[in-house]
Amino acid sequence: MSEINEKMINTPENEQNEYILEVNNLKKYFPIEKNLFGTPTRYLKAVDDVSFKVKRGTTLGIVGESGCGKTTLGRTILRLHDITGGSVLFNGEDITNMPKKELRKRRTQLQLIFQDPYSSLPPRMTVGNIIAEAVRVHNIVPKDKITEHVRDIMKKCGLQPHWYDRYPHEFSGGQRQRICIARALAVNPELVICDEPVSALDVSIQAQIINLLKDLQNKMGLTYLFISHDLSVVKYITDNILVMYLGNVMELGSTDTIFENPLHPYTKALFSAVPIPDPDSKMNRIILNGDIPSPANPPAGCKFHTRCSECMEICKSCVPEYVEAEEGHFVACHLYKEYKK
Repeated sequence: MSEINEKMINTPENEQNEYILEVNNLKKYFPIEKNLFGTPTRYLKAVDDVSFKVKRGTTLGIVGESGCGKTTLGRTILRLHDITGGSVLFNGEDITNMPKKELRKRRTQLQLIFQDPYSSLPPRMTVGNIIAEAVRVHNIVPKDKITEHVRDIMKKCGLQPHWYDRYPHEFSGGQRQRICIARALAVNPELVICDEPVSALDVSIQAQIINLLKDLQNKMGLTYLFISHDLSVVKYITDNILVMYLGNVMELGSTDTIFENPLHPYTKALFSAVPIPDPDSKMNRIILNGDIPSPANPPAGCKFHTRCSECMEICKSCVPEYVEAEEGHFVACHLYKEYKK
């Protein structure tokens, strides 16, 4: 058992209650080949043995290159994908194999903000009906209070009350994303998974949406899983960062710690690409050699060894274990195996 999982299990009960979400050895494999009998023989390992915990009222950033499994991780936690292995605990309750009828009762507590504000809104429904739909289905408020409730949420998200009867095509990208945020928050969730919510927006609009998310978090006590590839945004909004590569966690720690002292060679390369707003400052960009291996046929040992400048012989055959290099700072790399307890 990895160090991080042992630490989770041995955590005192009163401390465990601080965590709204606990993910233990989570796996999501997609079958890509089957035999004559329809039995899968080959899998794409989109999420492979991922573990972490999230404290209430905090934001965990999930970062990595495109195709590393960030979005699949978020959707698997929400049970939008069936879980291949591992477990997901929400508020201390195991939802891994929870029947759909029971899971539906908890859907209001777990919400998702989609990446594309253009395709995630039904074009034939008005803004008011889009936001009110889940409120009505889950009986969040009495029927005669739905309109008032929706207008209140719209106001909190920076949407004008007279937009209630308008359609999505009448709004800009930033306004549409505010509608998506209002739809997610209308059911009073506790945990919101933000799947690259600002990647499709202009930089000036990005700042407005990020500030809105932070403001709503402070007012409503929300917890976020913030999936993004924009490290400048992640640094601003998150408390902790999880770095993924080909379905695995490479590094996990507080935002300040990882930005000041990245340990894994992949994290160092990733963070060296963050632009510095100083024309006189020279960037020491780390260029990774080679292409990202296929998740359907990943390399043996450490999945990053084919592109790593610090690769050793052991990296080519042995999978590195999580070690706690410093308090609360975990890394999966053979360079730090002396920290293993």
